[in-house]
Amino acid sequence: MSETRGEIRAAIAGDPGVHFNALVRETPFAPGQVQYHVRRLIDSGDVVRHERFGRTHYFAPEYDDWERDALAVLRRETAAAIATALYSRGTSRPNELVEALGIPRSTLEHHLDHLLECDVVEREYVRGNHVILSLSRPAETAALLETVDPHPRSRLVDRFERLVDSFLEG
Repeated sequence: MSETRGEIRAAIAGDPGVHFNALVRETPFAPGQVQYHVRRLIDSGDVVRHERFGRTHYFAPEYDDWERDALAVLRRETAAAIATALYSRGTSRPNELVEALGIPRSTLEHHLDHLLECDVVEREYVRGNHVILSLSRPAETAALLETVDPHPRSRLVDRFERLVDSFLEG
């Protein structure tokens, strides 16, 4: 394996779920070089390409499907905040999360849809048609949260969504 390919592989292993543009920013290589070497790493099985919610993420092959899905969604600041709140609370009703996180209900629902689809969060209906939310795999989710630090671009998108939602609800 070339030195360049090794550096790109190490960057992916050190930042699981990294996007292509972030990979280009984090390495000293031109986009064409990164693209070429990432393709070669995928072909050799040293890297896994994972598409989720319109974005492509790159992972070391040690991550299983659930972990890749979870990391793809947890890279978003708001989704990570929801998962963190559920981890610390154990269970919560949606309105409690809205108040605790200071986000509009529509923003919560948007991220919950992704968290539910990726089996990170479970929704239980209790008597009176009340909803209780919890993490489906609390220990694994906590471990993944430690590896995720939402990139500034993801933070910007999340904060813009919150701003728009607050104007629409207000």
